[in-house]
Amino acid sequence: MISETQFQNELQLIIQNAIREDVGDGDHSSLACIPKEAQGKAKLLVKDNGVIAGVEFAKMVFNYVDANMKVETFIEDGSVVKYGDVVFHVSGSSQSILKAERLVLNSMQRMSAIATKTRNYVKLLEGTKTKILDTRKTTPGFRACEKWAVKIGGGENHRFALYDMIMLKDNHNDFAGGITNAINKTKDYLKNNNKDLKIIVEARNLDEIKEILKSEGIYRILIDNFNFEDTKEAVRLIGTKCLTESSGNINEKTIREYADCGVNYISSGALTHSVYNMDLSLKAID
Repeated sequence: MISETQFQNELQLIIQNAIREDVGDGDHSSLACIPKEAQGKAKLLVKDNGVIAGVEFAKMVFNYVDANMKVETFIEDGSVVKYGDVVFHVSGSSQSILKAERLVLNSMQRMSAIATKTRNYVKLLEGTKTKILDTRKTTPGFRACEKWAVKIGGGENHRFALYDMIMLKDNHNDFAGGITNAINKTKDYLKNNNKDLKIIVEARNLDEIKEILKSEGIYRILIDNFNFEDTKEAVRLIGTKCLTESSGNINEKTIREYADCGVNYISSGALTHSVYNMDLSLKAID
């Protein structure tokens, strides 16, 4: 996984690029009608129900736009919120508040939706040993925030990107001339390049599970698009040799039954690619 320093760098890049995209050479609407010296205050108002996420990220945005802005927080990341709740107040330059407003709202609305969906999945897994993972199916340029939201919701992060873990999926295995070839070539690559990366290998059927198990040093087997019975058999075959992960069209209706098959992890792209933004507003107050 990436380091905390790398993660913070990713967050700063998100903010820098989003402000560049949104503000350009100036917020001319605010510049045109609001005096530079004007001071204001606004509240983050919840108009929905769910799990709030992005409070700490919002503070980073406000600080980037104007370090003199002050945030008074009433509800922390990961808290359950309802319609009418006020998450925080922000005060300072009126122009600065307006400059940061859209990035704060866009980010928090999406992060809160992801945290809410993740929390629902976590609740469905209560009483099992299975943990929920996200995937790389994220919004381009916003991955760090979306993966942060998954953690706020109680889930765990899969690999962050292509560089922090080896994941041999069906296309890798086919292009490499088979699973065993792909694994052997990967081990040689890691050794020759002095890299210490965990290896996950995808299996499409029980025969591929058996083939993967002939190789040593596999961190996790991805049991992809298996039915319940074959998943149970795959878990039995794998035993304690490595960790197990189920994936592939798993939803709220099926996640518990896959967990009951005994897998260590279930990964779901839906956590980040199939959510409806939480309704939030930033409203000026006296």
